[in-house]
Amino acid sequence: MKFFLLLSFIGFCWAQYDPHTEYGRTAIVHLFEWRWVDIAKECERYLAPNGFGGVQVSPPNENIVVNNPFRPWWERYQPISYKICSRSGNEDEFKDMVTRCNNVGVRIYVDAVINHMCGEGAEAGTSSTCGSYFNPKNRDFPAVPYSGWDFNDGKCKSGSGGIESYNDAAQVRDCRLTGLLDLALEKDYVRTTLANYMNRLIDMGVAGFRLDASKHMWPGDIKAVLDKLHNLNTRWFSQGSRPFIYQEVIDLGGEAITSSEYFGNGRVTEFKYGAKLGTVIRKWNGEKMAYLKNWGEGWGFMPSDRALVFVDNHDNQRGHGAGGSSILTFWDARLYKMAVGFMLAHPYGFTRVMSSYHWPRYFQNGDDINNWVGPPNDNGVTKEVTINADTTCGNDWVCEHRWRQIRNMVAFRNVVNGQPFSNWWDNGSNQVAFGRGNRGFIVFNNDDWSLSTTLQTGLPAGTYCDVISGDKIDGYCTGIKVYVSDDGTAQFSISNSAEDPFIAIHAESKI
Repeated sequence: MKFFLLLSFIGFCWAQYDPHTEYGRTAIVHLFEWRWVDIAKECERYLAPNGFGGVQVSPPNENIVVNNPFRPWWERYQPISYKICSRSGNEDEFKDMVTRCNNVGVRIYVDAVINHMCGEGAEAGTSSTCGSYFNPKNRDFPAVPYSGWDFNDGKCKSGSGGIESYNDAAQVRDCRLTGLLDLALEKDYVRTTLANYMNRLIDMGVAGFRLDASKHMWPGDIKAVLDKLHNLNTRWFSQGSRPFIYQEVIDLGGEAITSSEYFGNGRVTEFKYGAKLGTVIRKWNGEKMAYLKNWGEGWGFMPSDRALVFVDNHDNQRGHGAGGSSILTFWDARLYKMAVGFMLAHPYGFTRVMSSYHWPRYFQNGDDINNWVGPPNDNGVTKEVTINADTTCGNDWVCEHRWRQIRNMVAFRNVVNGQPFSNWWDNGSNQVAFGRGNRGFIVFNNDDWSLSTTLQTGLPAGTYCDVISGDKIDGYCTGIKVYVSDDGTAQFSISNSAEDPFIAIHAESKI
């Protein structure tokens, strides 16, 4: 009995690091600013059939309506209440999405904005997505309700009431982030209010949460909220399952707050990952892909079992957040596909793929002055995600997750799951290759000259379909074929001018 109790205790401790994806599904996708009705359809028609594990959705709660600039993406990060009511849809649509996605084994993770409410300078009134009244100046949010007692105004020690120094951990957590009203998470009333909101979502079938602005909350306060959360809904999850937690902490080094302070609560976003990988694939600062041999902890990243990794996210793809100009995005499609391919092939971390929308980028003095632009819309009403005949998306939705190369690398990750990192090769420059045990092998040519060499793949003999240049359909290959010999070696040729200068083969792409 003692042994059983110990095991169940260990299980409980580890639960918040487990994304609860269906067996064999290893990656999630952020469908940024999508409507709930479109996500429900996408789970059924595309994500489930292609092995995606889950979806990060935009904040579902009521937020401020900003008209100047017109309906920016960041208004979603300024809560007014915890009613499920946003431009992505209402509560019924949200519930329907969660049910339909869970029914096909695709999990939903909610972006939870629990550090703050809207900006202090917003006008009092009902300019909110559900029409709830609020008065920021008086700290009055009757639809919650919150009042002046529920904010950190008295606790913040900076002169302005805002964060002035990131070298002062108390300021970062007790003062206002860019003017956003900072909630007093040390108060049990605030903790209970937030937990009630999250529990309503859990009871609907949500599998976990991205905790926005976690760096701006004390780890102990986050823990106090998490301790109040329900177990996941047993309609879809095994009894006693705890919500998956990943905390947004931007830690590029050199500040008072470090990611490791948050490991006790759940996983943490590893922002170094995309910043460094972008620098390597762009070949900036003398970086080479050959240096990726010890990628992961060897590069000073957090432990793999605590990391949530991504090439870009909704913030840094538009110059907000962390990483600066090295971040690769859909705007740099050729290099971006290589970076996402590398991420999905490499065992480090739990992976999230980005799915974006186009906006009219316009640089002045190195800054994109349109980085605020919200999702494709008609007069503020978010447009449907339409699907073109070639399976790409219309209406200005980018849908990187539908790009063949990315979709097929999600499948690659599923196939090689649990296999060791193996058979590394490099040319001392930007031609590299590695395998995942006897289940997969990938080769990159990011040099300015062609690659032609014989490599040990670790795979059984046979003919394999390269899933980057094509697909295996009904036993045929629409792309390059790779012939693996009895000794596990194969000849690879990749031109430096290839549309996609990398090749990937795996156990299930064998013809």
